[in-house]
Amino acid sequence: MSDIRVYEQGGEAGFGDYVQLLKPRVMSLVVFTALVGLLVAPVHVHPVLAFSSILFIALGGGASGALNMWWDADIDAKMRRTAGRPVPAGRVTADEALAVGLGLSGIAVVMLALAANAFAAALLAFTIFFYAVVYTMWLKRSTPQNIVIGGAAGAFPPMIGWAVATGGISVESVLMFALIFMWTPPHFWSLALFMKDDYSNAGVPMLTVTHGRKATRAHILVYTLLLVPVAIGMAFTSIGGPVYLATSVVLNAGFLRGAWKIWRRDEAVAEADKYAVEKRVFRFSLLYLFLHFGALLAQAVLRLYGLGGW
Repeated sequence: MSDIRVYEQGGEAGFGDYVQLLKPRVMSLVVFTALVGLLVAPVHVHPVLAFSSILFIALGGGASGALNMWWDADIDAKMRRTAGRPVPAGRVTADEALAVGLGLSGIAVVMLALAANAFAAALLAFTIFFYAVVYTMWLKRSTPQNIVIGGAAGAFPPMIGWAVATGGISVESVLMFALIFMWTPPHFWSLALFMKDDYSNAGVPMLTVTHGRKATRAHILVYTLLLVPVAIGMAFTSIGGPVYLATSVVLNAGFLRGAWKIWRRDEAVAEADKYAVEKRVFRFSLLYLFLHFGALLAQAVLRLYGLGGW
């Protein structure tokens, strides 16, 4: 806590600073995957209920981001990528970030329970707890497996969306979870490779710091190989189909090719070309996830009109 108090001397914050506190880019992924999980479920949800539920899930995602920024202010200040965030930059105090995080958490969980069902709300509450406590407060600073285990927090939203519609879980929702869970390590490790010394300067035991960059490259390839059957396998469930299968095959071929290139890279060569391959793979990984869930959504629309199924 003493580290966090250093950042309590900030000036007056603007509206944009509080928006940034909620990590809007991460929230966009939460909203989109949760919405897809809701829409591909076999139970129709009234549009007003669907909108309300996604809004409260988004608030829960924003609450997680605020709690993360509150706790991580000390290490955020040491990293180029995060030094400009509202708390380490002094525009929002640590106490304000904590209040926003806790307040939005309570609102999101209670309102989702009232709007949808208790199971979806409990899953949202567990997601917030997992991200803020298990990942941020414990795993992130204690183990190089931080992003592997902690990746579960970002994988829950489609399960929550599915639970809003059905009140439970299924093979399909678990596979949507598994897709994001297996995608997260190669996605973040490719970022860690070209962020260079940020994590070591901040004392975060990222795999690049604890096991070296060569080992990280090998891990990216291994996790990508494990990801491929999970992603393609979903094509043969009730939410899959030929459109999703074709999309997934193309995307996984591209991701696997990128992981292979990263694995074969010599560190001196990578540094000389400013980690161009690693940056391309990181950007492609974002497209990879959005297009997979977009294909699930397209498949659901086609199925609605009696098209596109097996």
